[in-house]
Amino acid sequence: RLVESGGGLVEPGGSVRLSCEPSGYRLNSLTIGWFRQAPGKEREAVLCIRGSDGSTYFEDSVRGRFSTYRDNAANTVYLRMSNLNTEDTAVYYCAADFQITSVQTMCTPGHFGSWGQGTQVTVSA
Repeated sequence: RLVESGGGLVEPGGSVRLSCEPSGYRLNSLTIGWFRQAPGKEREAVLCIRGSDGSTYFEDSVRGRFSTYRDNAANTVYLRMSNLNTEDTAVYYCAADFQITSVQTMCTPGHFGSWGQGTQVTVSA
């Protein structure tokens, strides 16, 4: 089970942090993916981080603005989103899977078996 928190309303140019805790599993055994879904659009990848080696994949539109890091002691992964714009408005989901061998080619919703409940991020003035 994945427990998400964070999100909310943020102004353009602002920042927000989301967290994801994979209850019952250790981070270094999992790949964590962050995905988002805007109204009327398909769910898309934001970034993925592989627990065993720390390899990451960033979707082009968030590269340089979003980052991810792990707190192994808290068994939690964070998504830090900065310089937000209105196009970042979406429901954000974290997902996890044991079987991701390459985040470069497998950071897609169909490769992830466990999902969090989603959290809304709204970027608006």
